[in-house]
Parts: sequence; structure tokens; C-alpha cells
Amino acid sequence: MGGGVRGAIGSRRIVITLDLPLAAVALLAQTRTGTVLSIGDGDTLRVREGNRTVNVRLACIDAPESSQAPFGAQARQQLQVLAPVGSSVELRIKATDGYGRSVAELTRGGRNLNQALVASGVAFVYWQYIAGCDRQTYGRLETEARLKRLGVWGVNGGLTRPWEYRSGQRKPSSSSSAPTGRRYTCSQIGSYAQAQVLLRQGHRYLDGDGDGEACESLKG
Repeated sequence: MGGGVRGAIGSRRIVITLDLPLAAVALLAQTRTGTVLSIGDGDTLRVREGNRTVNVRLACIDAPESSQAPFGAQARQQLQVLAPVGSSVELRIKATDGYGRSVAELTRGGRNLNQALVASGVAFVYWQYIAGCDRQTYGRLETEARLKRLGVWGVNGGLTRPWEYRSGQRKPSSSSSAPTGRRYTCSQIGSYAQAQVLLRQGHRYLDGDGDGEACESLKG
């Protein structure tokens, strides 16, 4: 297995050094406990585990992007309610994705929060990456949300799926190439809002994960 996984018998600590795409990385499920530090969007957050910070991508679901208003914001708000900053959560790690994030099912108080987001209609089942999750339960919850027209399912004609939306955002166009001149890093930019302005001006390298949102680390 490229990169390798190192573990110690009798220790819960496991060091993951893989940086392969999600579809190519399969790890034995690990359950860890951490404290929520911040919410990125409807399917990403940062968690403090011991003395380190872990970037987490919720497994088997895909929430609308922040620029898919108002549904991106609604998904983020729902995740904030389910996993408030400072709360203790359990992470059932499935893999490490190409951005170095831990891909995990999140539970709090025995409740599967990935499934809760699907059930409330603020996230879709990510069928392309459903391996390792309970297909039947996720499918049932999504069907129930759709029949009740909850959240994203209340849109006439249907909301563009996040993965399709991202694909469209990445298509080359005359206005999407980075302008010549100065290049910025997120640490040089004064605010999250300013980062979005620069992104619209063509500084697409600021959107490292291609989700249509620049410098998410600057969010308050």
C-alpha cells in the first residue's frame, strides 16, 4: 500500500501518510474522538484530536457548495447545529482523500450526523463514494427526504448536484484563467470576503479543493 499505514499494538494512535485519491484509498475503519474546532461548509469541518488538528470530509455524502445559494449556507448551518463548535464527536475514519483530509462518518451522542444531513434534505448521498457506508440506510433516508420535498428536494426541476456543479465550475473559459501579475496566498489576504473577490477576478489557485470557494480557512 503506497505510503503505508503505521500503527502500534495497544495504542489508538495511527499515523496515515497516504495522499492518494479517495477512490484508490481503502483503510480499515478507525474510530476516534475529537473536539469540533470549526465548520467549513456542509460536509467539511476541523476537529482537534489530542494535540493535532484534523481536517475532516464527511464520508458518503455531498452537500451543496457555498456558492449554491441558499442551500450551501443551509447545509453549513445544519452541520453547525448537529456538531457545535466545542462539542465532542466520534469519527469513524474511512480513508484519506487527495487533499489529505480524513474521510469519516461523524457521530455525536450515538447519532450518525452524515445520515442526519441526508435525512433533513441538506445533503445528497454521494453514490460514487458510498463504499464503506450503509447503502440501504442512506438510500432510504434520501428517498424519504425527496418524497417530503425537504431542503434541496423542494427545488422545482431539481437542484444541480454538487459534483456536477463543481465540474461545471472547473470548465475552462476565457474569464477563468488567472490574471498576470501578483499571486496571493491566503495568509496575505485580509478577509474571507476579499478572497472571494480575488477568486472572481481570476485567482482560481486560491480555491485549492475546487469547490468554488477561496481561502476557507479565513472564515470566522
